[in-house]
Amino acid sequence: MSDIPRRSLSRTAKLVGLPLGHAGRAAVGLGRRVGGAPAEAIAAELQARTAEQLFAVLGELKGGAMKFGQALSVMEAAMPEELAGPYRATLTKLQDAAPPMPVERVHAILAEQLGPRWRTAKFQSFEDRPVAAASIGQVHRAVWRDGRTVAVKVQYPGAGEALLSDINQLSRVARLAGAWIPGIAMGPILDEVKARMSEELDYDLEATHQKAFARAFRGDDEVFVPDVLAHSHQVIVSEWVEGRPLSQVISNGSPAERDEASSLYLEFLLRGPNRARLLHADPHPGNFRITPDGRLGVLDFGAVNRLPDGMPPTMGEIITRTLAGDEPGLGEVLRRAGFIRPKVDVSDAALMHYLQTFVEPLEHETFTFSRSWLRSVSATIQDPRREEFLVGLRFNLPPEYLLIHRVWLGCIGVLCQVGGTVPIRDLIIAHVPGIDEDALPPPR
Repeated sequence: MSDIPRRSLSRTAKLVGLPLGHAGRAAVGLGRRVGGAPAEAIAAELQARTAEQLFAVLGELKGGAMKFGQALSVMEAAMPEELAGPYRATLTKLQDAAPPMPVERVHAILAEQLGPRWRTAKFQSFEDRPVAAASIGQVHRAVWRDGRTVAVKVQYPGAGEALLSDINQLSRVARLAGAWIPGIAMGPILDEVKARMSEELDYDLEATHQKAFARAFRGDDEVFVPDVLAHSHQVIVSEWVEGRPLSQVISNGSPAERDEASSLYLEFLLRGPNRARLLHADPHPGNFRITPDGRLGVLDFGAVNRLPDGMPPTMGEIITRTLAGDEPGLGEVLRRAGFIRPKVDVSDAALMHYLQTFVEPLEHETFTFSRSWLRSVSATIQDPRREEFLVGLRFNLPPEYLLIHRVWLGCIGVLCQVGGTVPIRDLIIAHVPGIDEDALPPPR
């Protein structure tokens, strides 16, 4: 593979092949069952092979398909265990891994973006083998001309065309895709990826965002954001972030490590809007490291929500009214902010009952996020027989809250994967504007 496959026909064939491949393997499994093979063994093998194909296809295509897979991996904790288990390792791989570009292609891009003498003029050394690869670019380790170890992020050729093709085609096959990952609402994920893809392709813009975060958190005791040393439309050179990937804490961290990582992660996402007037909007674990000095190292600033006035105080008002059990106040805030449209008929009591499901962690001084808790929440709001499902259908998401909503949902999904205990109530009160602490009931 020299570039991302660009032709719509070839990319569509691969994407459609995911659910079709699952169906084909199911047919083979049925034949083996008739031949006497145990049903449990067939099911396990079937899901393992489907997971392997998922990683191979999304990883090869990169672009929007890879981005889609990463978004799914963040919410893996909400899937029922019998479905999530076989896909967990595969989806986690999508958080920070993908098949790399050939070396000669990387060199050509660097020569075009940094100059023909890039290797000797810019670097003391450059590792041809990438250390990480994701949706629209891969990362190489190098030593900058001043001796600093750096990360060189190189965008895949054809990333823009691939993103547009993938989002359009994935939208068409989303219904079929339910055969290989049930229980996930794929439409909103695809819409969000499409809305932000042009910004994520612009590495100059990403570098601007990273510089703003680096200035805001320079010298911070809990967060490390690497400085940008050079950038172009397709290349970013920034300081190297040493540390343990958050995905490793998820897979084998101790209880103490899980607690610390969870608190660092949550507090960074809450602090960004007030400290940098920016919200890091790509919360999947591949973008975070626990550094040797115990800070949270933050990577990848392609998806950022610009909040010049900080986090909207409406968020704090909603939290306050819900925790306080103020049904009329909650209804007024939701309608004023546009979460409930004027002609939508839903009672204040129903709105309160719906949102209390989500603020349950804030009723406690500390809360342990877990996959089982998130699955119970997901089952409640996705059950068509329950009132919560009907209330959820009546909610509207104003455009200015789109990325905030995505980040909060993604953050909760990651916290439930990490499984740490965090001082959630104090963190929310400290960093979310609009909360009336005097109106809150005491924690349980």
